[in-house]
Amino acid sequence: MRLVPRAGAVVLGLALLEGCASHSERTAPVRSALDAGRVHEAIALLDKEMDVLGPEQLPVDMGGDNALLVLDRGTIQQSVTEFDASRRDLEAADKAIDMLDLAHDAKDTIGTYVFSGSSARYQAPPYEKLLVNTLDMINYLERRDLSGARVEARRLAVMQRYVADDLHETDNAVLGLGGFLAGFTFEQSDAVDEALRWYDEALPFTGFQSLRDPVRRLLPQGRFRSPRLSELESTSPPAAGSDDASLGDVVFVVGYGRVPHKIANRVPIGLALTWMSGVLAPSDIAAANRLAAQGLVTWVNYPTLGPERGGYDVPACVLDGQYVQLEQAVDVTAQVRREWKKIEGKIIASAITRMIARLAVGTAAGAIAGRKNDLLGVLVSLGAQATLTALDTPDTRSWETLPARVAIARVRVPAGHHTVHLAARGVTRDAAVDVEAGGWTVVSLMALR
Repeated sequence: MRLVPRAGAVVLGLALLEGCASHSERTAPVRSALDAGRVHEAIALLDKEMDVLGPEQLPVDMGGDNALLVLDRGTIQQSVTEFDASRRDLEAADKAIDMLDLAHDAKDTIGTYVFSGSSARYQAPPYEKLLVNTLDMINYLERRDLSGARVEARRLAVMQRYVADDLHETDNAVLGLGGFLAGFTFEQSDAVDEALRWYDEALPFTGFQSLRDPVRRLLPQGRFRSPRLSELESTSPPAAGSDDASLGDVVFVVGYGRVPHKIANRVPIGLALTWMSGVLAPSDIAAANRLAAQGLVTWVNYPTLGPERGGYDVPACVLDGQYVQLEQAVDVTAQVRREWKKIEGKIIASAITRMIARLAVGTAAGAIAGRKNDLLGVLVSLGAQATLTALDTPDTRSWETLPARVAIARVRVPAGHHTVHLAARGVTRDAAVDVEAGGWTVVSLMALR
């Protein structure tokens, strides 16, 4: 009978490896604080979750969920115009996630197979990787640091090539927003051809009409041409007076709402098998049916997407008392949902596979215990399966504080002092800016309610 305690000890030891709360359940207080407009409370809650003393600190260990929590804190820091702190968080998290992507090994596969998707290291989807550098460019542009913005633009270029060439996602609208900001960065850095290349990436996407006149003005100064730019050059000239050297540029970037976060979901085994009958092998379906027939485990646990927050609101921009028309540059929620649709079937199939793995583990434990006592073998088998089921925490990790939508505008203004009022989702930002002749400024608002 010595083998029975050992089998129980193994199951108990496995149970200690994972907690029961999913990522989104742990971060629910953060989202609630943001919903209520208590932004600094949300930051404090993230600090507590990461076990750091305050927002000026980074976790000693950027593994586990900490890289995602730092990303969340970075976007919230940006929303309260703490641009230097946001920059530090986004860049630290970006490096950490890169390292995690490179560090996947067999242990991750085994943990995912037997327990749950949340036991594996996090892999960021393409839109998250693109938005790290895109949002960080805003931090630098707000600080008028073109050198830092160029570094982020070049990092973005590496990821854009991967998304476009390797993943064949040339229609990812996040590419347009990144192209707009990177083009502006290089235009103001007097790197005209580099700016034109980036603007050429942005123009195919809707939401960049305000970019057409600046590009027409820029074309005579550079040599880079594409069919798109050549066509733009042959159309009507820039608006009268827009090339006046006494004017400057103001760029507005407004993010609002929040993307859908992942939530834990449960469906009956029978329904899950119906959904995935064309994907699973007959032997897997038979094994899952045997598991269901025991009556102990009747649910498949897997993550799904919740609703977005505030994505259909209309942001406002007022410059010197006059409304400025904002254009939606990217529907981030649409990118989230599109990416999720690609993998949802695999996620459900993986959850069913984990059930089958639990059946195998439970059967093995029961066989050991049942060598001298059949009833004990049955109990140990069911107990092992129940324990592993309790550990099956769906992987609900994601960058939860991304804005649901981002809108932009670019306007020409006379040199001098100007007042700006931005508003979205009950969040406002008032700023006074001075624009030199031929100069520029960037003003942003991230309303993450």
